[in-house]
Amino acid sequence: MTDSPSPSSLLGRPCRHQALLTLPAQEAHVSAARHFAADLLETWSVPASERDSAVLIVDELAANAAQYGRERMTLLLVLDHGTLYIVVTDSGPTVEHHRPDIAPDEHGRGTGIVQYLAQSTEVHQTHSGREVRACLRCSP
Repeated sequence: MTDSPSPSSLLGRPCRHQALLTLPAQEAHVSAARHFAADLLETWSVPASERDSAVLIVDELAANAAQYGRERMTLLLVLDHGTLYIVVTDSGPTVEHHRPDIAPDEHGRGTGIVQYLAQSTEVHQTHSGREVRACLRCSP
């Protein structure tokens, strides 16, 4: 657990940039989340290498939300003082842990990619589903 603010406090505090996108939790909408993030981060002048990392994080988190979410997924992007907060929520059941009967090359690589690229990651169970947050430092 890190000391970073909760998404609700992220929305309520002043910041340079923030955007929220809600989509059906379906694999067909993962590309929309990815393109939304890429376009937005370019508009916000996030450097290309950091933007690429952020878009890959969004892609992995949105794919998980589409796979495990039931009705909808939301993507919250907040750029505040050189830190990009990427928060994806879904309406899925409790977070599943690694199952030994599934080969590691079939599932679970996305989480490792996110943890490698982000400075911090958190997963929380909420009253309506799951929330996954990744924080990424961005150059000014």
